[in-house]
Amino acid sequence: MTSAEPSVRYRIGVDENGLGPRLGPMVVTAVLTRVTEAGWQVAGRAPRGALAQRLGDSKQLVAHGDVSLGEAWARALVARGCGRGREKTASGASSVDELLHAVALEDRPALRALCPSHVEEQCWSAEGEAFTAPDELVCAIGKDLDKLSEKGVEVVAVRSVLLCAKRMNDGARAGKNRFVLDLHAMERLVLELRGLAGAEVFAVCGKVGGFGKYGAVFGPLAGRMHAVLEEGRARSAYRFPGLGEIAFVRDSDASDLCVAMASMVGKYVREALMERVARHYQRAVPGLHGASGYYDPVTSAFIGATRLVRRAREIPAECFERGAGESDGESDASLESGGP
Repeated sequence: MTSAEPSVRYRIGVDENGLGPRLGPMVVTAVLTRVTEAGWQVAGRAPRGALAQRLGDSKQLVAHGDVSLGEAWARALVARGCGRGREKTASGASSVDELLHAVALEDRPALRALCPSHVEEQCWSAEGEAFTAPDELVCAIGKDLDKLSEKGVEVVAVRSVLLCAKRMNDGARAGKNRFVLDLHAMERLVLELRGLAGAEVFAVCGKVGGFGKYGAVFGPLAGRMHAVLEEGRARSAYRFPGLGEIAFVRDSDASDLCVAMASMVGKYVREALMERVARHYQRAVPGLHGASGYYDPVTSAFIGATRLVRRAREIPAECFERGAGESDGESDASLESGGP
């Protein structure tokens, strides 16, 4: 960087989608941005103006059965070279499958490493899926990204950690509840994107459960020297020499542009993967309705209606439904008390 160039810093937004469902994966997503001094305030606040109609809290803008907006963000970012491989193309990913693997932190073999061969199709079949976002919407978001870049906020990369039901259940048996798995996935993403940035980063993550103190439950960051900047219910922040600063902020998906963008992509990835599970069983059970995977009557009916098919195909329960071995009641109480 020459003296004529504006100083830049790297800012990361991280959020989870699918923390509480019965079915489908939990997805933790991070967006890395290169930000000028002028763009720092823009990146750290909620989207404004027309942008706020397309970017914000994903729970408000993307819903089960209507994921076009999240898809459009993912497609626009991958088209700009923000995905794995980071090739910039005019059209971006050519299929849903290509798009999902473009944003996934792990490669195809790693994502399927725990899948029994007769179960793999349940989660990884691309049969019957297609993009739903109109090209006009993807183009509009491309223009949003151009405007952000002009304001000093350039998106560099997007990555998602995909934690399927089996990974969640394996973690629970190892004594790691969903909140700890969420935290550790956030840590992995920050470390990965710090490597891509080649410089220290400032990361804002969604608050994990009711944690007030994170030091004792760090995973990938465990053992690293760090300073506690603050610890509370609304915000906890830590300084890691050589890595940068990580802050866990309550409701950050509604107040931080980078976190909101990560949440939009993550919501789409979560819904697209859940739809694969639904379609897999709809091909076997005539008239079966799809399901969100959350705790609702439709999901309960889906689980009941697929029981005989799963038994006949010898689908392990741990590969289908979350919950084996998890003791959320005790864990939630400790989190809400302000620490582990």
